Amino acid sequence: MTDVRTEPTGTITPAGTPTVVWPGLQPRLLRTADGVEDYADYVGAGGYSDLDDPDSLLDEVRVSGLLGRGGAAFPLAVKLRTVRDAGRSGTRTVVLANGEEGEPASVKDKWLLRNRPHLVLDGVRLAARIVGADRAYVYVSDPHSAHAVRDALQSAPLAGVTVDVVSVRAGYVAGEESAAVRAVNGGPAKPTDKPPRPFQEGVHGLPTLVSNVETLANLPFVHRHGGRTYREVGTEASPGSFLATVTGAGRPPALYELPHGVPVPELLDLHGVSTDEVRGVLMGGYFAGLINRAVLDATLDHETLRARGTALGCGALAILTEDCPVAVAAAVMAYFDQENAGQCGSCFNGTAAMSAVTTALRDGVATGEDLARLERWSVVLRGRGACATLDAATNVAASLLKQFPDLVADHVAGACDPCRTSAYGATRPYEVEMVS
Repeated sequence: MTDVRTEPTGTITPAGTPTVVWPGLQPRLLRTADGVEDYADYVGAGGYSDLDDPDSLLDEVRVSGLLGRGGAAFPLAVKLRTVRDAGRSGTRTVVLANGEEGEPASVKDKWLLRNRPHLVLDGVRLAARIVGADRAYVYVSDPHSAHAVRDALQSAPLAGVTVDVVSVRAGYVAGEESAAVRAVNGGPAKPTDKPPRPFQEGVHGLPTLVSNVETLANLPFVHRHGGRTYREVGTEASPGSFLATVTGAGRPPALYELPHGVPVPELLDLHGVSTDEVRGVLMGGYFAGLINRAVLDATLDHETLRARGTALGCGALAILTEDCPVAVAAAVMAYFDQENAGQCGSCFNGTAAMSAVTTALRDGVATGEDLARLERWSVVLRGRGACATLDAATNVAASLLKQFPDLVADHVAGACDPCRTSAYGATRPYEVEMVS
């Protein structure tokens, strides 16, 4: 019987937080000072500056090319314009800042909410002005984030928009946009079928801008400096900087602010990991699946990673060195089996079936027929269900089979010594927690 080895949870503490800004990059999201940024510090750095022309700011957002940081990388300007146009027909609009961060391997949103709540609220203010909203919500599952935002709201100059904090129990599906809307409306934090999408009918049936808090936290920079200055770092298709949560490789977790386009080996070097040790990476949190050592030839931007069959997602990277990728895939799949919403049969049954096969593969008891079924499921189950959880599970299955075929074959033959003796089996793989 395989002895399952669980990984200790990585922690990030507010005091002495391991946050790192890329060498030569003027930080836009992280800050070098310790502690929570208060109102006076934020205003002193240019925060909450007047907005005379919301339409001009929308034009600057379009020029900036700012992409969503929640995982899908959808252009923010398109979302803003769609909700604004709906509001111009006489309908009220709503802004929902999504900071639930149900992805266990990511900590960026919690860090922003806890340490720079005024930056997030300034982004909420600007988004509300652009779409004409007089109501906004900050949606979280971390009690410390909720406290920090509520405290900041006491001094935040948000004239014309009422902001409420909505707290829910943490969960992988709770951060999905329709789940956020459903929770704000008083229901369970579980996804709903689409259409309609929130920009059509969201909070209280009104057109709603649902945007990740890191995305909104970029708006004050665009407001103060303009879209062209925003594009001075990053790549043409992936402009600006982003927050990356890096875990694994036996190293303490860290939060980096990086310009898009950073070569993966340079990030590894900064993180203190030799490329010789790397077996692969679990990309984009749990969503984008696994990539083998080909990741060492990649740069961290959406276009490059998509071309390699993976994705940057929420910016979380778990570096695999000693851990077997098959065992990691089994652990992530077991998490999906536990965390799915239990609403859609295709997801409820599909994640359970794929978890059973990947666990059997890890333990050296899977058959060729099992692998054939896993490969078929990774194709036919894609796109089903009310949210992307099943897509994430199929990504993990498909990437394991494609990226690590020799290792998969070794497991069918029972020839993986690390998994035979002490397999990786964390219930929340590469989880990062912020502690007070």
